[in-house]
Amino acid sequence: MTLEAYHTLHKTPVPGGHLYVKPGARGLADPAYELLARCLEPWGETALDLNPGIGLVTHALRQSGLVTQAIETSRAALRCLTASFGDSIRLTRGLPWETEPASTDLVALVLPANRGTRYVELSLLGAAQALRSGGRLWIAGSKDKGFERYFRLAQELLGYGQLVRREGALRVAVLEKEKPAPERPAPWQSFTCEVQGQTLHFACLPGVFSGGHLDQGSAMLLRALPDQPGHVLDIGGGYGALSRPLVGRARSLTLLEDDWPSVLSARHNLGQEATVLHSDVDEALTPGQTFNTIVSNPPFHVGGLVVLETAIAFVEAAYARLERGGKFYLVANRFLPYEPLLEARFATVRTLAVDSHKVLLAHKLD
Repeated sequence: MTLEAYHTLHKTPVPGGHLYVKPGARGLADPAYELLARCLEPWGETALDLNPGIGLVTHALRQSGLVTQAIETSRAALRCLTASFGDSIRLTRGLPWETEPASTDLVALVLPANRGTRYVELSLLGAAQALRSGGRLWIAGSKDKGFERYFRLAQELLGYGQLVRREGALRVAVLEKEKPAPERPAPWQSFTCEVQGQTLHFACLPGVFSGGHLDQGSAMLLRALPDQPGHVLDIGGGYGALSRPLVGRARSLTLLEDDWPSVLSARHNLGQEATVLHSDVDEALTPGQTFNTIVSNPPFHVGGLVVLETAIAFVEAAYARLERGGKFYLVANRFLPYEPLLEARFATVRTLAVDSHKVLLAHKLD
């Protein structure tokens, strides 16, 4: 897949209309979204979609005649939602637990179980905050990913609820708000780690990759980097695990990240030491912007599914954004086939380290 193909939005039909989709955007062909979109029933006049992805459930809410708001964290999904709905909905880049109190009659939530228990708990609390008394919360998820536990938690927060649909492992339930929402606890988590002789302090929001500790892959990649890497681009940089140890060593640091909680975490951790951009791979950069060194610990999951399209786009973006003579350092799970992808693009590719992960170095000579 070329970088242009990755960034291109495509129109796809859905019941009663169409949506724009693209590789790397959450919700496409996801049965939980499809089931919730079929099952939910309108209630009141206003609705809020707290995990819209490409907008299957958002579309169903709009089709029902409800004045609809959607809060989304992913830049890739926001691009799709903007193209699909324009100003026909209120679209917000934000956190699902930072909702306006008593502002809506209905909330829809495909449970983001792949982001961890704390993220789901805070999302449910955001739903409880947003609902007016007597409002309805519709949730969908899999029994294999904690649906029953989250349903019980939603009942504790809201009150009466019932299961309305089972399809295989998937479940849909609806609840009515009978109780006032409790106060939201502080979402931030802080931790300290030792990185190459430095004691570094980090903070992160729920749901970010490897929040609370430095993951083994990032630690391996950091050990492979030169002392003076020049102008550095960190693609998919998360909360700043790779960029923060390079402060003082790099001439400049730019971090790109699709996930809004991760962007906020990275900005907190890096302050004025780096430019942190909310970006669908490299789309937030200016045309022709290049770097001496690019580092990446690419994702290969979208919504819990193994999807390599985004990781392939990372490789394409690294090639496009490296200056002549530049180097691309990548760490990945050992079973992922990055070597052929890199060899198809770069002049030389070497394996620098293999342990729990593998660290690869690709050199751009042309």
